[in-house]
Amino acid sequence: MAKSAEVKLAIFGRAGVGKSAIVVRFLTKRFIWEYDPTLESTYRHQATIDDEVVSMEILDTAGQEDTIQREGHMRWGEGFVLVYDITDRGSFEDVLPLKNILDEIKKPKNVTLILVGNKADLDHSRQVSTEEGEKLASELACAFYECSACTGEGNITEVFYELCREVRRRRMVQGKTRRRSSTTHVKQAINKMLTKISS
Repeated sequence: MAKSAEVKLAIFGRAGVGKSAIVVRFLTKRFIWEYDPTLESTYRHQATIDDEVVSMEILDTAGQEDTIQREGHMRWGEGFVLVYDITDRGSFEDVLPLKNILDEIKKPKNVTLILVGNKADLDHSRQVSTEEGEKLASELACAFYECSACTGEGNITEVFYELCREVRRRRMVQGKTRRRSSTTHVKQAINKMLTKISS
């Protein structure tokens, strides 16, 4: 059997936006009402995405980490889910600063991320419109999903699958540029040797 591709995903957002609920909904198709908001957990999950087996390691951050912890998580992850709660504007306003920190830590690489507006079942208490979410996602140049970890509406599975696809696409592109640059080095070295020989 072919070796599975491994992908490290991390979920960020302020405490209470439903990060754990989204992960658990993805992994078990269930909704659990109570969580300890200070806990941070890592889950392993295997899935077949586009006919290829992918092993995901999913880090569910607590949303209350100190700066050093958070930066460590950001260095560790390859793909990121940034979550806000559609009934909490403050959590939406947290997204851009988070993305800026990610950019700072990951540069010169581009950050692979997906924006998720959770609690879509609470439309009557909505403080952030779908259009605002879409606009922010286009500014961040990433995909955008609205979902509800509670009812399962919105395609939560697709969030994780799409992020895995994106991480793997980026890897392929980086692998190609890396290979290209090493062949260039070899060619340059050979040319130098040839010049020395002929002189």
